[in-house]
Amino acid sequence: MNQTVRQSAATKGPEALRGLDSQLVDAEVDSVPQPRPPEPKSRAARIVLGASLVLIAFNLRSLFSSLSVLLPEVMHETGMSTTGASLLTTLPVLCLGLFAPLAPSLAQRHGAERTLLGALVLLVLGTGLRAFDSVPVLFAATFVAGGAIAIGNVLLPGVVKRDFPDRVALMTGLYTMALCAGSAAAAGLTLPIEHLVTGSWRGALGAWAVPALIVLLIWTPQALASRRQEGHRGFRVVGLWRDRLAWQVTLFMGLQSALAYCIFGWLAPILRERGFDAVTAGFIVSVSVMTQVVTCLAVPSIAVRLKNQRGINVALVVAAVVALLGILFAPTSTVLFWAVLQGIGQGGLIAAAMTLIVLRSPDSHVAAHLSGMAQGVGYVLAAFGPLFVGLIRGWTGSFSETAFLFVALGLGAAIMGVGAGRALHVGARAIPVDA
Repeated sequence: MNQTVRQSAATKGPEALRGLDSQLVDAEVDSVPQPRPPEPKSRAARIVLGASLVLIAFNLRSLFSSLSVLLPEVMHETGMSTTGASLLTTLPVLCLGLFAPLAPSLAQRHGAERTLLGALVLLVLGTGLRAFDSVPVLFAATFVAGGAIAIGNVLLPGVVKRDFPDRVALMTGLYTMALCAGSAAAAGLTLPIEHLVTGSWRGALGAWAVPALIVLLIWTPQALASRRQEGHRGFRVVGLWRDRLAWQVTLFMGLQSALAYCIFGWLAPILRERGFDAVTAGFIVSVSVMTQVVTCLAVPSIAVRLKNQRGINVALVVAAVVALLGILFAPTSTVLFWAVLQGIGQGGLIAAAMTLIVLRSPDSHVAAHLSGMAQGVGYVLAAFGPLFVGLIRGWTGSFSETAFLFVALGLGAAIMGVGAGRALHVGARAIPVDA
C-alpha cells in the first residue's frame, strides 16, 4: 500500500533537493559496518581518484554503440542472420539485469574498490576477445563484458557519492558526461579505427579494450591499497515487491531503457538503410548520444522542484518517440534534427527514471532496493527492445515497421510514467536484519 506522502520541499529530503546527485543510489547502504571512503594523502591523489571513477564510467557504454555501427559488416562477413544479430545486441542488455543484483553482495564481501577492479578485468577481457575470428567467442565475450558493465553500473554511483560527499553534484555531472562521451566516442570513432588503424571490424571492436586497459592500470594500485572492510547486510526491506508504485517505477525504467537500447543497438543500421554511409551514420549516432548530456544534467534539477513528475515524464517520452518516427520517415535532410531531439528526450528519460527511484523512496535503504528492483527487472524487460527491432527487420525486410514497436514502448512508458510520477512514497520500509 502506497504512503500518500506529498513531496514538498520538507519531505523530499536533502538528497532530492540537490538535483544532480538525486541520480546516485548507494548500493552498499545496507552494509554493516558502513564502508569508509579512502583517505587520499594529497590533493593530487584525490584528483587521480576522481579521474579514475570518471574514466571507469567512460568505458561502461562503448560495448553497445561500437557494435551498432559495425553490425552490417558483422552480419555480412560472418553470415549471421538477423535473428543472430538481434540476440547479439540483446545479450549485453540482458546481462545488465541478470548480474546487477549480485553487485551489492560482492561489494560487501570484497569491498567496492576490489569488486570494480574485478569488473574492469572482465571488461578488458570481454572487449578484447571480440577481436577473435569466431562467432561463438564474440557472443561469449559480449556476455562477459555485459556482466562486468552490470557490476560497474550498480557500484560506481555509490562510490562516487561516498568518496566525494563535498563534490557530489560536480562528480555526478562528470560521471554522466563520461557515460555519454564513451558511447558517443564508440559510435563516432569505431569505423575510422577500422579504416585507418586495424583494417577489420574485429580489430575495431577489440580496440575498445585499450581505454579499459588504461583505466584498469590506473585503478589497480588504488583498489589494492584500499582498506578491505568485510561487511554484512544489516538491513532488509519489506513490502517492496508487492507495491504497485514500485512496479510502476520499475516498468518505467524498463520501457524507457528498451527505447534507449534500441537506439544503442540499431540506430546506425537504421540510418544506413535510409541511405547514409557508415561513417555519417556513426557521426549522427554520436551527436544524438552526446545531446543526451544536456537533459541528463538538467532534468533532475527540474524534476525535484515540480509538484509531481507526471508531465515531464510524458513530455520526454513524446519527444523521444516522435523523434524516432522522424528518423524513420522524415526527409533525410532533417535526420540530424530528429537525432538531436531524440537525444534530448532519451537523455531526459534516463535521468528521470533514476531520479524517480530516489523521489519515490522514503529513505536510502528503500532507494537502494528499489534501484536493484528497477535495474534487475527493468533491464531484463529492456532486452526485448533491441531483440524485437532485429526480429521485425528480419521478418519484414525493413526497419519501417519498427515504428509500431517504438510507439508501443512509448505508450507503455508514458502510462507507467504517469503512475510513477505521482508525489507518493512506495509502501516499503527498512528494518534491521536482527529485528
